[in-house]
Amino acid sequence: MPGREAVCGVMYLHRERVDKIESLMEDDGLFFRLAEFYKVLGDPTRTKILYALSISELCVCDISYLLKMSESAVSHQLRILRNMRLVKYRKEGRIVHYSLDDRHVKILLKQGLDHAKE
Repeated sequence: MPGREAVCGVMYLHRERVDKIESLMEDDGLFFRLAEFYKVLGDPTRTKILYALSISELCVCDISYLLKMSESAVSHQLRILRNMRLVKYRKEGRIVHYSLDDRHVKILLKQGLDHAKE
């Protein structure tokens, strides 16, 4: 790697560590998707929606009332969360109920909140 020797003085300071990490390194596409995931969570409104859905399944009207936002604005945020596979929905007649997509989302949200409270 160009410029590496100027910084460290040697090509690899800990060759075994670098080789091990390099062998475990995931492809760039996965890191791109991970970064996109964190961008989505970087919006407080979406994080509030996820928090609410971690407690109970809700419809757009419920979320709209809870967050004091228009149904249109909530629907837009839910579409983003759906596209990232963070929430799912089920229809009951004309009512659409939203919930977290899987237990991983709830775990990540809880761990993030626990960290923020420290």
